[in-house]
Amino acid sequence: MTTLSFALNHMTAPALPLHEFFTLAQSLGISAVEIRNDLAGNAIIDGTPANKVKALAEKHGLTIISINALQRFNDWNDDRAREAQELINYARDCGAEALVVVPVNDGSGQKDGERQANLRQALSALKPMLEQAGVIGLVEPLGFEICSLRSKTEAAEGISAVGGDGRFKLVHDTFHHYLAGEEKFYPEITGLVHISGVADAGVTVSEMRDPHRVLVDADDRIDNAGQIERLRTSGYAGFFSFEPFSPAVHQRSDIGMAVRESMEFLAAGG
Repeated sequence: MTTLSFALNHMTAPALPLHEFFTLAQSLGISAVEIRNDLAGNAIIDGTPANKVKALAEKHGLTIISINALQRFNDWNDDRAREAQELINYARDCGAEALVVVPVNDGSGQKDGERQANLRQALSALKPMLEQAGVIGLVEPLGFEICSLRSKTEAAEGISAVGGDGRFKLVHDTFHHYLAGEEKFYPEITGLVHISGVADAGVTVSEMRDPHRVLVDADDRIDNAGQIERLRTSGYAGFFSFEPFSPAVHQRSDIGMAVRESMEFLAAGG
């Protein structure tokens, strides 16, 4: 089996300025990164021009595989459309291959029929915008019980319903896959995998939240190794992107060493 292709999401070290984050990826032998639009004092939110981000990535020999993310994408309105267009344009101009889109996660829009209609409306509106820019839309279901799009099956059905095959792909997030309790995998339409583990033995599944998400090691409770193996053996050949949200990870002074240890653990099969 081929070696794992790792990527690095800026959430791994959110306090690092972009050039230091790119240097971190480069030092780990990682050539693919995800940048974010939710990190205060950092690109994109600080107004850094897209062409500057592109030049910086090229200088470090990196490919920007996504901007993460358009939030509440399935609550489509004029404000969302403007925000989407700005992010899609930024993705195009900084050389990012894709834009991650994340659903409403506040308990609203969950009714059967309503959530499917909202999903299709948003995908239909996004499709021509993405096509014009040559950018992929990465749909990321969230496993939280209050989320309006928990199921990859429902996301896949929505993509198919709007004729979005090829323009939209799924994000398989190992944390959210576990929380959703969804058995099915969609390697053929998966465009990216987000990886993070949960090591806290005291937290129940329904209590798991972003701050519990750490780098994957032998204490992982959510079977990252098994999920990765299943994705790979069923045909997924894309990137596995580290996305830990835990403050304990973010505060590490040896983050490079910590990521390298997780890479080695996963490359060995977990």
